[in-house]
Amino acid sequence: MANRPPILLIDSPSLYFRAYFGIPESAAKTADGQPVNAVRGFLDMLAQLVRTRRPDRMVCALDHDWRPAWRVELLPSYKAHRVAPQGGEVVPDTLSPQVPMILEVLDALGITAVGATGYEADDVLGTLSVTQPGPAEVVSGDRDLFQLVDDARQVRLLYVGRGVAKLDDCDDAAVRARYGVPADRYADFAALRGDPSDGLPGVPGVGEKTAARLIERYDGLPGILAALDDPGSGFAPGLRTKLNAARDYLAVAPKVVRVALDVPLPELPTALPTAPADPDRLLELAERWNLAGSCRRLVDALALPCP
Repeated sequence: MANRPPILLIDSPSLYFRAYFGIPESAAKTADGQPVNAVRGFLDMLAQLVRTRRPDRMVCALDHDWRPAWRVELLPSYKAHRVAPQGGEVVPDTLSPQVPMILEVLDALGITAVGATGYEADDVLGTLSVTQPGPAEVVSGDRDLFQLVDDARQVRLLYVGRGVAKLDDCDDAAVRARYGVPADRYADFAALRGDPSDGLPGVPGVGEKTAARLIERYDGLPGILAALDDPGSGFAPGLRTKLNAARDYLAVAPKVVRVALDVPLPELPTALPTAPADPDRLLELAERWNLAGSCRRLVDALALPCP
């Protein structure tokens, strides 16, 4: 279809964590005092996105495995600092019960939410970005998803670093302007630079500017590693020493950072509903959880005619 509206691919954990920390619990509770700040904020974000981006399709990606064993096997430090003493991810006690609420509301609305065993939401988003007909807009506050930007396939990242109302709409030129590397080299760049929030140590002494310069000069990490074996490749002695010391890490880190594009997903209904799939159930949930305003805003956004 010519000029088809984009499919919106939602990084659900990224948005509901942002909603949880952005809205005080005291401002969003049920009648019996249960916090619903993450639910309310998440629904309001979706309403804003539907109203402003005007998609005709949408999928909310879920974390069925926030720390996949295959990534940990490659790099044991991966997200290790976020493991709770009893196992599982460190998540605020009052956020965990809100995730099933979000899923119930999405189901009543008829909005598809999907995850996959052994994969993170990032991997689901990556797979959808290459398997669903474009154009596509990925919505996330996760920097790793800059690697999904692909001008040829019309995949953009709507980065929510400043909130949903101030999206950074990123194509490949925007990624280059922000980091000095093309989107398809972002995983190599992140491996070199490191990311403490994910337990990626990076190469000690190699920051963003050095990482970008190396990737530009040698066209990515494979070229950098090949050049290390060439005495005439022009590395400063100190930098060569640092990179050589990190060879084992650099052999696995890009595989950890790269988003999977081949997650086994079922056939999914992606069409965005124009009205709730189960209006009676949605009304009951809205009343039970004090979500009337947020549900109404999202329903009103869904009812807007397609451009």
